[in-house]
Order: sequence, then structure tokens, then C-alpha cells
Amino acid sequence: MKCILMNKNTEILVVEYNTIFNGFSKLYEIKNIDYAPVILKNLYQSNKNNNVILEQLTEWFKGRGIPSFRDDLDLLLEKLGVSTSEELLDKAFGLSLSDQYWIKPFDSNIEYKDINFFEHDFNDSEFINAIFSNSNDYSTKISLISPNNTTDGRLKKTWMIENSKRYLLKGGFKNEVMQPFNEVLASMICNRLGFYHTRYKIQIVSNKVVSKCECFIDKDTELVTAYQILHKNCDREHAYEEYIKILENNGIKNAREKMENMFLLDYIIMNEDRHLNNFGIIRDVNTLKWIDVAPIFDNGQSLNILDYNEEEVIINGQGRFFYAIDHFDKVLSYIKDIKRFDLSKLDGVVEEFDDLLHKYIDITRMTDRRINKICTLLYSRIQKLKKIINE
Repeated sequence: MKCILMNKNTEILVVEYNTIFNGFSKLYEIKNIDYAPVILKNLYQSNKNNNVILEQLTEWFKGRGIPSFRDDLDLLLEKLGVSTSEELLDKAFGLSLSDQYWIKPFDSNIEYKDINFFEHDFNDSEFINAIFSNSNDYSTKISLISPNNTTDGRLKKTWMIENSKRYLLKGGFKNEVMQPFNEVLASMICNRLGFYHTRYKIQIVSNKVVSKCECFIDKDTELVTAYQILHKNCDREHAYEEYIKILENNGIKNAREKMENMFLLDYIIMNEDRHLNNFGIIRDVNTLKWIDVAPIFDNGQSLNILDYNEEEVIINGQGRFFYAIDHFDKVLSYIKDIKRFDLSKLDGVVEEFDDLLHKYIDITRMTDRRINKICTLLYSRIQKLKKIINE
């Protein structure tokens, strides 16, 4: 299928999309490479080989979709009536709620304003039921004209519309229920410390606890992840400093402080999964201006949910720091002025989190023992950080 990769209303590349292997097989013409995904533009500037560009384009495009390791993917695909998640990529022009890229059939007159999901509603109840319900009823035909075709990550998630706003619902992994609560905890902490963040709250869907947050991208912006910015564009050993320099050179104000805020949060909640695709910047797709860092989001894999032990409280560990996995204490050492943080603002947050966990105990079936251990861990982390700051 001959098509045009678009960024909103701007033509980027004319390419051949192969629906057999769900990738790009031929590059006909480059029109406006500046409007391409940052990872593709950076590659083009260093390597103008068409085959290399097509390979990266295919990798980027497939990375937009539901991954093969999505929780209960086989059940979802059966309900959707497709064999693989890659079959979903071009069902709705490849549109997403994280950016403005889409695939336009070459001879089509269709325009972005006619199809984008920021301005046009989509059926959300079908996907919500397919993803979170335990029902084995496959009789309902589910529309594939949906932004849910392009949601990455392993956790069950789906977009919904409420009062004309777009919200992302995200569950826990398998039988683990803590991820949604950790997202809300991160919001509590960020709100108290004044960090720029995505606000999460708890919602019950099909008798399951999920987190809910509003989409922080609109029809004129896109999320550019740190992975795209740094890919083959940095010295991995010094990626942190190089990343900050790139942000500052592109007009992001207080870039270092904002990165420090994120890693301080990760220290407090022991977030083990701050990978390069869950932080980045917001870019204006019309002017290509870098607006700001993305608000802090995706904090669910925290508070030892992977290593929970009934017999002990593990009060330290390791987290991701760019291309390395380092002890949280080492990550904390990258903060230049630790005394700028006023942790007295966190007084009462442990009790607030305890109340939240107990509020939903009839649904989560969490024991008082586990809740106590989780809150003890959180209290210990805050006290340890206070001691470091005071010293």
C-alpha cells in the first residue's frame, strides 16, 4: 500500500506499507524530514541510507502498538478478532493520543481534521469491557477505529472519553493490585512538593481497581521520549548530562531541576522502572518548538511490588537511571542541591496513603499486614531522605 507518513497536516515521507509484515518496504520520496519523529530525523541527519531509514521507520511504527508481552494479550486479540497486535497498527490510520503521526493512503483526500481522536469521539465502552472484563463473550463486534490500537506497555490499559476529555485507564499486572495505588501515591507526593506531574486517581472498572489520568497531549503537541532523543545520539556513560544539555539547548527551562525532581520521587517510592520511554519532552507539532519536559508519569512499579516479602520490609534497592541500573542512593547523588527540597511537606502523606489502601480493601483483598508493611516502607524512605537532607 503506497502511503504518506503525516505529522498532522504535514507530509513527511512517501513510502510503501507492507500489510503482510506490518512494516515499510520502500521509500519513494522524502518531503519534510524535520517533521518526522525525532528518532527518525536524527538518524537521517547521520545516515541517509534508505534501507536504514526504512528499518528505523518500521521499528518506530511497531513500537507504537500493543506489545507481544501485554498482560492477557491472547484474550484481548481473540475478543478483537485479530491474530496479532501488529494487525491493529494501520486499522485507524496509525493514529495515537500521544502524537499526531498517521498514515494517509496515497490517493486519498482525507485530512487530519476528519479523523484524529482528539477532536473525534470513539467507542470506548467496548474496549474497556474487552480489556478489563472477565467475560468470555466474543459475540460483540468491537470497532477497531480506536486509539487503543496504539497503546504500548505490558499493563492492561485503554482510553476513554469523559466530559469531552481523554483519559487513560491502567490496571495492575496479573493479580498485582498495587500499580494503580502507586500512581496515585506519586501524584500525592508530587502535588505536595510542587513537581510538574500527571494527576492520577483510582477508578473501579469491572470490580477491578485501575488508575485514571487525563491525556497530557493535545491536537497540537506530541510526546517525544528520552529514548527517541538519545538513540544513537549520546555517550551512554554520560547520558544524563548529555540529555540535560540537549534539553537546555532546545529551550527547556530548568531542565536539570525537573529531572532531579523526577529522580527524587523515584528515590522516595523506589520506582524500579524509570526507563527511557516513560519520560521525555512535549513538542509543538506545528512549530517544532520544544515546550517543556513531559509531566512525571508512569510510576506504578514501585514500593517493592516485584519483590514483596511477607516476612521482611526491603527498604532499599535499585532503579533504572538512563542506560544503567543503579542503587537508589547513587541516583540520589546526581542531585546537586538536595537541600532545596522541603520534606516537611510530606508530613501526613503516609497516613493518607494508608487510608487510600484501606478504602478499597474489599475489592483488592489486601491484608492489613501488607498495607502496614507498604506504609512502613514509605515512611522509612521519607525518613531516610530527611536524614540525608539534614546532614
